[in-house]
Amino acid sequence: MARVPLRVVALVYLLLLLVLPVGLVVWRTFEHGAGPFFAALSTPDAIHAFAVTGSVAVWSVLANTIFGVGMAVLLVRHRFPGKRIINALIDLPFALPTVVAALTLLALYGPDSPFGIHLAYTRAVVLVALLFVTLPFVVRSVQPVLLEIDKEVEEAAASLGASNAVIFKRVVLPALRPAILSGAALAFARAVGEVGSLLIIAGKVQIASLVILNDIESDAPHAAASLSLVLIVLSLIVLVLIRRLGGRVAH
Repeated sequence: MARVPLRVVALVYLLLLLVLPVGLVVWRTFEHGAGPFFAALSTPDAIHAFAVTGSVAVWSVLANTIFGVGMAVLLVRHRFPGKRIINALIDLPFALPTVVAALTLLALYGPDSPFGIHLAYTRAVVLVALLFVTLPFVVRSVQPVLLEIDKEVEEAAASLGASNAVIFKRVVLPALRPAILSGAALAFARAVGEVGSLLIIAGKVQIASLVILNDIESDAPHAAASLSLVLIVLSLIVLVLIRRLGGRVAH
């Protein structure tokens, strides 16, 4: 039996796992023409859902970009008790089932909150949920780059009288920008498509992924496919633009 080239196996795997499902969504969206597609997107529920999804996703990515970079710097450049535990907890959103995350957030911010903070079924708790599920992306993107930065350059800048803030801004941050942008893009793509952690706590807050789920349950597959295609295209555009921008920054 002739040996199958590895690239052929990889391409077939990619075709079955990614290209065919996405292609099926595209076909289902336009099987009756472009008219129903634009009709599904022009409904008040769809417009409102995309507006809410976009705004909450952007705010979650901005917050996690700032705190994610800070967390990465803390874990790489500092020693403190409990460092290994915190480093392991960063990956918790990857390992924890999103429905379990929703139950946890409901216990913390629901009607029976031990802290007296009732955010369940509001846009605020949606933001908290997206912050939770997207935190690891920026941290894990920045950490390897921080480990590779030559500390001698920072020491040279310090010997010339540069403060820690100036060293970070002029020496460390330029090296981190491609990784930060990559992590932010992945976080945004995850945020706009998140559904599991929002099932229980979002309530009547209209998020695009939950509207898609409701369309499926209401036997409206075309509307669900139309909204899904928009999220797919939006995520791809963001990923491509951020990667190109990151490449230019790196150069």
